[in-house]
Amino acid sequence: MKQKLEEIRARAEAQLRGVSTLEALEALRVQLLGKKGELTALLKSMGSLSKEERPKMGQLVNETRKALEELLAEKTQALKEEAQRREIEGTPLFDLSMPANVTRGSYHPITLVQRECERVFKSMGFTVEDYAEVVSDYECFESLNIPKAHPARDMQDTYYLENGQLLKTQTSAAQNAIYKKYRDALVNDGVPIKAIFPGRCFRNEATDACHENTFFQMEGVMVDKDISISNLIYFMKTMLSEVFRRDIKVRLRPGFFPFVEPGFELDISCLICGGEGCPSCKHSGWLELCPCGMIHPVVLKEGGIDPEKYTGFAFGLGLTRLAMMKYGVKDIRDLNSGNLKSLSQFTDDE
Repeated sequence: MKQKLEEIRARAEAQLRGVSTLEALEALRVQLLGKKGELTALLKSMGSLSKEERPKMGQLVNETRKALEELLAEKTQALKEEAQRREIEGTPLFDLSMPANVTRGSYHPITLVQRECERVFKSMGFTVEDYAEVVSDYECFESLNIPKAHPARDMQDTYYLENGQLLKTQTSAAQNAIYKKYRDALVNDGVPIKAIFPGRCFRNEATDACHENTFFQMEGVMVDKDISISNLIYFMKTMLSEVFRRDIKVRLRPGFFPFVEPGFELDISCLICGGEGCPSCKHSGWLELCPCGMIHPVVLKEGGIDPEKYTGFAFGLGLTRLAMMKYGVKDIRDLNSGNLKSLSQFTDDE
């Protein structure tokens, strides 16, 4: 049996030198070490040996197996390195003599508007936060004073996932996490919570010139002692005048949102039609831009903030609609169309 082991090892070494592909190497491994391989067959024949011979032969078989496994591993590594080398050598190098592509790329209009809003709010002391697109029911609804079976849920046709989570329908889903992140600084050091958190939102609804199932918002919150609606109006008017670089006609009307009380709709005069009425503004002359209001005490409490001591405002700025107004995009569907011809007119004006 010892002689057979030596023969198997010598023959394996010779065969390995001739193997040139990983597929052939795997076939050789099965031939040698597989369930029906040569070494396995040799192990099964050890029953014919005496009790004194079995331990010695078992040790020799294990040593042979280990040696073959090392040889196979070395060959595997060598074949992989050779395949990688061939792939690199076969890849054409960049030809510096080729004429330059003079077509310039550009940032998406929503990206431009988002950066502009971030710049404005940063100048007013707000931090910029990021948040997940897949959230829990608690984050998107329950923490925002929208319990299960609340009729306000019918206002948002939601994409639910099989694991119970959902695609966030509003950037407000980040509010609870923001409050918990900064509450210690607010309570212990008296530092106001001032944050904006832009993001992509999803709703399962029919699309038209002013509605999409995928759109961008920017949530903003400020929490401190003695915050009032006056603070909300100041920050929103400052932001709009900076973004549009001119006076913008706005109106504030009552609106219902469970996570604010009182709640408002901030509308701007449609800049596409000049307030005369068009499909983008549903022929009303006004475009709903910013749901807002004073943060509901229940929402503050869920975030670990005492509503008896602190108040705050929150707003949900529609970045997609803001981009439409700023750049005169008449159909919201153009923004997600991937139409390069349509998007090529935009350049970074920062």
